[in-house]
Amino acid sequence: MTAPVTATPADTRSTQAMPLNVKLKVHPVILAGGSGTRLWPMSREQHPKQLIGLLGDDSLLQSTTRRLDGLEAGHPLAEQLVVVANEEQRFTTAEQLRTSGKPTRLILEPAGRDTAPALTVAALSIAAQDEDGIMVVMPADHAVTDIDGFHAAVAAGVQHAAAGHIVTMGIVPTRAETGYGYIRIGAALCMPNDARATDADAAGKIGAHKLDRFVEKPHLELAQRYIESQEYWWNSGIFIMRASTWLKAIRHFQPAIHEACEAAFAGGKADGDFFRLQRDAFSASPSNSIDYAVMEQLGNDQTAASGVVVPLQAGWSDVGSWDAIWDISEKDAHQNVGRGRVMFEGAASTFAHSEGRLIACVGTQDLVVVETADAILVADKSRVQDVKKIVGRIRNDGGLEAANHRKVHRPWGNYDSVDTGERFQVKRIVVKPGARLSLQMHHHRAEHWIVVRGTALVTRGEERFIVSENESAYIPLGVTHRLENPGKMPLEMIEVQSGSYLGEDDIVRFDDTYGRQ
Repeated sequence: MTAPVTATPADTRSTQAMPLNVKLKVHPVILAGGSGTRLWPMSREQHPKQLIGLLGDDSLLQSTTRRLDGLEAGHPLAEQLVVVANEEQRFTTAEQLRTSGKPTRLILEPAGRDTAPALTVAALSIAAQDEDGIMVVMPADHAVTDIDGFHAAVAAGVQHAAAGHIVTMGIVPTRAETGYGYIRIGAALCMPNDARATDADAAGKIGAHKLDRFVEKPHLELAQRYIESQEYWWNSGIFIMRASTWLKAIRHFQPAIHEACEAAFAGGKADGDFFRLQRDAFSASPSNSIDYAVMEQLGNDQTAASGVVVPLQAGWSDVGSWDAIWDISEKDAHQNVGRGRVMFEGAASTFAHSEGRLIACVGTQDLVVVETADAILVADKSRVQDVKKIVGRIRNDGGLEAANHRKVHRPWGNYDSVDTGERFQVKRIVVKPGARLSLQMHHHRAEHWIVVRGTALVTRGEERFIVSENESAYIPLGVTHRLENPGKMPLEMIEVQSGSYLGEDDIVRFDDTYGRQ
């Protein structure tokens, strides 16, 4: 390994080091547009892993919102989060962000275009008010167990980002992993000359390196050679840079992405809790990841910026598969992990997760068992990467289990399809206090509503009336209707549908508080 050298910025205005007395703001940016399939049946297309409490009561998204709390990086931490999310998950994402209690600008992607366009619109949003604001870019679906270690690494990265570099957080590998991208590290770096005091000065003790190059996921033999060389680290997917630095880099390397995102942002508009990008402009953007679009280019072309790698030793996991969750979870004496109603008898190295029913594991070894209301997964721990193949087959067969849980979240609450048969369906519906469903009508079904808790305000044609506990209302086929909760406690009711077609697409909406069509 070569001797450390001092990091120096490129010779452009947007990548020059700030004078010592200039305090740039640190802006948390969360990319929450993923829809992972490897954690099925918990993760579904419409309710992906970042919205699920896989490691505790909080979802991964909610944990990520608090990850920078208490950071001391020599620059003030911006109060507002910038979150980029998929439009289809907007209401659940917004609800979870509200419970975090943090001011948030939630930018909605009208179509999935991968992480490079997502980061670009976040940078445009920040640069509109703070051109040189430093972005700490975090995926919403990762886990970090050592927050102090995370803060120390971020603080070090902030110093290099302030000096004009694009920083990526690298994980010193512990095994030959074929599921991660890798980073080849270059010469060791000293801290920039204008580095400020940070978390107990721990950042100054973290050794950064020049970025040599990004490499794709390797096969096992190549991954083993990477480990032996000690020159390759895992790519964590966490990046730190000034907004202006990223915008210059994306404009240089991917002008089509920059142009489309700039048009989408300029043509976007605020809509309640959301900022909606202009649909056609954003959809015209090429789809590309941060890695491919920019980071892989920096090793050969440093015209726009140079790359720096900072080691992250903070109990990081991308929570990308069930064995990864087993790996970071607390285990019993026989290396078993149980969540929910789980019993082990003579089992070893088994992961079991129950959403309701009892799971009894007798004599099992190296298994993953996951139970939900509508699906059960049983997998050898060494084959959990193949879960995504099952999801593909479900989707190809037209199965509902790929997209949604039996319990479906809506902006007004949720519903659970308790039972279904020929010409009938039974749902348990929960409406949040003060919320209301759309004014709607069905062509093919009638509905019977039975209130079991709370009070319902029902619109039926020209009528409006209250339905209390243990009372019911009948909604004939073809009649305009609406359900509201005027009370201060959740409204719980049973809905019995009957008719020739019971699909969710048999809804004609006349008025909707949430802007749905």
